[in-house]
Order: sequence, then C-alpha cells, then structure tokens
Amino acid sequence: MSRVGGGGVFVTVGKSTCDERRPSDFPEGAGGAGSRGAMSKRVEVYDTTLRDGTQMEGISFSVGDKIAIARRLDKLGFAFVEGGWPGSNPKDMEFFQSVADAPLQTAKVAAFGATRRPGKQVESDPNIKALLDTRAPVVTIVAKAWPLHVTDVLRTTLEENLAMVRDSVEYLVGQGLEVLFDAEHFFDGYKDDPEYATEVLRAAAAGGAACLVLCETNGGLLPQELPPILQACKKAVKVPLGFHAHNDSGCAVANTLVAVAAGLRHVQGTVNGYGERCGNTDLCAVIPSIELKMGLSCLAEGQLQNLLDASRYVAEMANVVPQDHQPYVGSSAFAHKGGLHADAIVKNPRTYEHVSPQAVGNRRRVLVSELAGRSTVVHRVKEMGYEVAKGDPQTAEILGRVEELEKLGYAFEAADGSFELLVHRVMRGHTPFFDLLGFRTSVEKREDGRLISEATIKVRVGDELEHTAAEGDGPVNALDLALRKALRPFYPSVAEMSLVDFRVRVLDAGSGTAARVRVLIESADHEASWSTVGVSENVIEASWQALVDSVEYKLLRDRTRTTERKADG
Repeated sequence: MSRVGGGGVFVTVGKSTCDERRPSDFPEGAGGAGSRGAMSKRVEVYDTTLRDGTQMEGISFSVGDKIAIARRLDKLGFAFVEGGWPGSNPKDMEFFQSVADAPLQTAKVAAFGATRRPGKQVESDPNIKALLDTRAPVVTIVAKAWPLHVTDVLRTTLEENLAMVRDSVEYLVGQGLEVLFDAEHFFDGYKDDPEYATEVLRAAAAGGAACLVLCETNGGLLPQELPPILQACKKAVKVPLGFHAHNDSGCAVANTLVAVAAGLRHVQGTVNGYGERCGNTDLCAVIPSIELKMGLSCLAEGQLQNLLDASRYVAEMANVVPQDHQPYVGSSAFAHKGGLHADAIVKNPRTYEHVSPQAVGNRRRVLVSELAGRSTVVHRVKEMGYEVAKGDPQTAEILGRVEELEKLGYAFEAADGSFELLVHRVMRGHTPFFDLLGFRTSVEKREDGRLISEATIKVRVGDELEHTAAEGDGPVNALDLALRKALRPFYPSVAEMSLVDFRVRVLDAGSGTAARVRVLIESADHEASWSTVGVSENVIEASWQALVDSVEYKLLRDRTRTTERKADG
C-alpha cells in the first residue's frame, strides 16, 4: 500500500528478501521473494531501447543490431519490444519487415507513432499508414497531454488535440491492432491543468486503448509527487495504466517502482537506461527490484540470472562501455574494498549485500588495496588455491607489498593478474619465464603523413637469446607484438593472447609532462581475460611493466593448467 503524509510518501509492498532471511549466507542464486511459480501478479515490461535508447548521444543501431537485440530481450521474456518509429526513417521499417517474416517467440513487437495531424483525416495520414504497413501486432500512439505543447508546439486547439487522440486510437483498434497510448508530458500537464490531462486519457480510453501510459517526459518529477496523481487517474479512468519515465532528476527508477507499488502493471524503459539527455528508466535496475523485492514477476522463468549478460550484450551492440557502478549488473555492484566491509562480507554476505549477486548473473568480488585487512588478503589468496591463515608471515608480506606499491600508484583492485603474480612470488618464489636485456621504441612521421611505430627487443629465455623487432599502431602496440614475437619460439601459446584494452591515468598532474602515470592493460585469450598494472614517470616503462605481467600471467596460468591436467591424468 502507499500512504502520503508528513511531507513524504511511504511505500510498503511486503517484506524485502533480506528481511525474510535468517542470518546466514545467501544460497547461490537466491534473492527472490518466493518462488516464481507462486507469484500471481505480473508486471508487463515494455522495452524501448531500439527507439528511445537510440536517442542517446553516440548510439546508433543497424537493422541487424536491432533484430539481434530484440531476440535477446524476447528470450528474457519481455512483454513488449518497441522496434522504432516507421514514419521517421526507412531503417525502422526494414526492421519491422524482417521481424514480421520471422516473429519473436514471446514478446509482442510494437511500432511507435503519433496521432493524426491537426485538421487531417486519420485514414489518409502518412504516419498512421506507416504504422499499419509494419504489420506489428501492437501500436503505441503518442499524444500531447500538456496544454502548453498543444498550443505552442502542435499549434492547434485543445479540442482538436482530443479529437486527434480519439480518432487515431479508434481507427487503429478498428484495424484489429492492440493500441497502447503514451500520454506525453502527462505529469507537467497534470500540474498545469489536471482536468485537461485527464480528458486526454479519457479520449484515448474512449477510442479503445488497451493501456494508458503516463509519461514523465521531462524527468523532473520527484517520487513523493507521484502517488496522489496516480490515485486520481485510477479513479478517473478504468483502463489499465502504465508508466514511462526519464531520468533528468535521477528519479526514473524510483518513480517507476513507486508506480508499481501503486498498482500499475505496465512499465516502460530501456536496457542500461539509455536515452536522450539523462536517459530513461533503467530496466536493469527496475526488473530485479520488482522481482526480488516486490513479489511480482517480469521475466520468463529462470531468466533473471541472465540479466547481466543481456545488459553487457546491449552495451556491446551500442558500442558503449558498461557502467561499473550500475545497480545489480555493474561490475562494482557487489565489489567490496574497505577492510571492515570485506571482512564482514567474507563472514556473512548479508552484511553488505541486499541480494545475492548470482540472482542477476553477477558475482561477488573482494578487492585488494591499501584499505584491505588481513581477512581480505586471506580470502583472495584462498580463492587462488593457496592455504593461508591470518597469522601467517606470507599474509603480512603480501599485505605489506600491496600497501607499499599502492603508495607508488599501483592499483591492484583493477589488476587481478598483477596481484596473482605478486601472491605467487611470495607463496612459491616465482621465477620469471624470461629476462629483458633491453628494448628500444621509435616513432617516425613520414612525408606521406603516416606514423610508423617500431620496437626492437632482446630477451633471454634460459640460456638462449632472442633479438627481434615489430611494427605497430603505436609504441606500446609495437612493444607488445615484438615481445610476443620473441617469446613465440619458446612459448607458442603467447600467440593466443591479445591486448584488448589500454588505459593511462596521470597520478600527479601538477608535475606536468614529468608526472607519474599508471597504465592498466587488459589482455585475453580464448578462455579468459585479465588485467595488469605498471607505474612510472615514463609511460613506455609503465606500459612495459604491465605488458610483462600480462605475458607472465598467461604463461603461469598455462603452466598451472598443464600441471593440474597431469595430476588428474
């Protein structure tokens, strides 16, 4: 239930998962409020990533991208996937034609468009015709619910706007389509003229709309403003209500959850919150909150644990770096760094985790840094397969080395490969796989404007010397290629690895070009990825340190797997 009073809104929707659990570790994959089979209520999830999401700066999907994303969301069990606005560009129409020929399995495909134009006949309106041409089973019609937009943007009368709504919805329903109605700028319109905003809803309801979606288009509404408006709308119209929010005040997710708590069972948003300006409601935050905390279902059975993979998939298709601190699905959502926090989480995950990370396909990470205590170090070292206790001298040595190196600018929380090498050196007295005798890099700009980077390198492996050179896109890339070229005769598996990310951070900007820099390198092979770190006043030297650790980690991992296979055999 919801209650407004004392200057705020208080929402109660049953108990949270954590309240229901005894003080013990979360079972793997746990976090839900009861089994899915026992849930009787369902919230329709309407995804608009393929339209609203593309309005975010820097995002553009090809037709193939849009089809692939739609099928991924269909597999999750989304109720609706909005494909785009066919009246705005030919690419969207191509998407609808492709999906019509090979329909989705679960989700209904929705086509988005506007009402007929002022003073025009609905039957001849080109936008309405385009919606019909999509062959989509669902049509979402948007119209103005704010008198300011009717008079100043559409430049028509309030009466004509109501007729446009009613005519358009009625005509499309008459064509056998399921029509959803998006009341744009509804809450701004309601604040200015509640009676007119409500009349817009009534016009859509009279036309036969299946759902009236209240759009918080400007994104400025605060959660405490929402419940009384929703209650008034529920009394004014009997058609089911939905909710669509933007995030300009940072409240899109909160407002959406308040709407669900008030009884609305249709929510719209985008994967990862992509959208114009500050984005839309992030479905990756809304869906777990609804399923794990509100006792309602959104997705197909067992699909919540695939949410993180879907989030990363859409980010990859959008060519957008995933947000590390995104709720539920961010890589830092269940990462614990502070010594007290990390110590507690090792003893009982409930102490600093509101749900189990496995519930959404994520994982717990206990980070090692200068803030870590011995419990954190012990936990991480045990994860690597070593037997160690808090009081062991090796534990103190590892922690001491971490603290000493992080004073110099190293960051092991983001460099798992370098940390594992540090542990191995302490625990096993690691002997390097190769020794550097020297390297040289050069960058040459030629008359034709091309930049040529070259690296020469000399290494020793056992009693043998290898001296080689390579060209690359830059000095670091050339060094990487030259190093692996030199090592390939001795360690063929280095050919499998590649450098997938390279980041440079200036640590003391006040020193200008003589500043110390930290280089983080992410490498990968066909089985895994890992990160390594280097620090120096010289960016090439810092890069070399990270490169060496990257290759050393790869070779150490290969040797460990070989040893394990022999032991098993």
